[in-house]
Amino acid sequence: MNFALNDEQEMLRDSVRSFLFDKVPLTRVRELMETDAGFDPEVWSEMALMGWQAMAVPEAYGGAGYSSFELGIILEEMGRMLTPAPFLSSVVLAANTILLAGTESQRQELLPGIATGERRGAVAIVEPAGRWDADGIQMDAAADGDSIVLSGTKSYVVDGHTADTLLVAARSAAGAVDFYIVPADSPGVTATRLETMDMTRKQAEVVFADVRLPATARLGDAGSGAETIGRLYDIAVSALAFEQVGGAQACMEMSVEYAKVRMQFGRPIGSFQAIKHKCADMLVAIESAKSAAYYAGWAAAVGDPDLTIAAPLAKACCSDAYFNVAADTIQVHGGIGFTWEHDAHLYFKRAKSDQLMFGDPTQWRATLADRLGL
Repeated sequence: MNFALNDEQEMLRDSVRSFLFDKVPLTRVRELMETDAGFDPEVWSEMALMGWQAMAVPEAYGGAGYSSFELGIILEEMGRMLTPAPFLSSVVLAANTILLAGTESQRQELLPGIATGERRGAVAIVEPAGRWDADGIQMDAAADGDSIVLSGTKSYVVDGHTADTLLVAARSAAGAVDFYIVPADSPGVTATRLETMDMTRKQAEVVFADVRLPATARLGDAGSGAETIGRLYDIAVSALAFEQVGGAQACMEMSVEYAKVRMQFGRPIGSFQAIKHKCADMLVAIESAKSAAYYAGWAAAVGDPDLTIAAPLAKACCSDAYFNVAADTIQVHGGIGFTWEHDAHLYFKRAKSDQLMFGDPTQWRATLADRLGL
């Protein structure tokens, strides 16, 4: 199986890398991570003009009709630059939730806005208990005449405080899980940005205090939420794997460059065996992770059944690779790697956050074992 990029994909990669280097260098990332929103609306609009948000949305819903693999190429470059933007939350999570569960009319209503960047969606699944699976959902969706009333709290909602449309997983009195379309400005909805370790990707706690919705706010068929969550996570971790590979590559390049110029005992530290081996180990880990990410991205793009195996494999492999490479990057840089002024800690914090997102590697290894019948 050949995962080499074709000419069009290489052009996309070059274009994305050039844009991000120009518009959102790490100096700008540091400025944006101190803001409440965490991203630059003007850059978000420029991304939309280049068609990034529309990339994997079908043409029937106002998108460009490319695959999730091309979307992965964008995410890989975003991971390389720690780009702060509601891309994972809106373009990956929200758009795919709508595609997986929504009715045709709901897709027609919601997806064109996501494709143009004018609508920013966020998916609210996890609750204060911290479980990512459907069994952890306790939020109440109570029927009241022709209405649905949502009550409960969602935690770690990626970009939940800046989204205008929330897709909220809740449980009915019958015990079934469904997603509900909730305008962020609905009475009773309060979103508060959380103080998290990774300041380059904002997360929020969203409280729903007896939020009344029409019955038509349910996304798709009744009782489809649990299945949607399982399928969504396979797609989401495959997309996240691209971002993790990009971040790990940036760490390795940073380490190699420093090893060439940092002098100790009259020699570049890269000439010492310990540093050589550490950098070589980074390369091995990244190449393995990249193969896993590209395999999962291909399976997601073509709808191959192998995605159920490739997704947990990619999540476990890429999470560990990124975290270990980021940690070794700090080691290569020595004392300076621990300082606030150096960028190594930003990658380390993103690596740790990504490692835990959608469930940690241990959970995904257990999922892989279950799916293999072990």
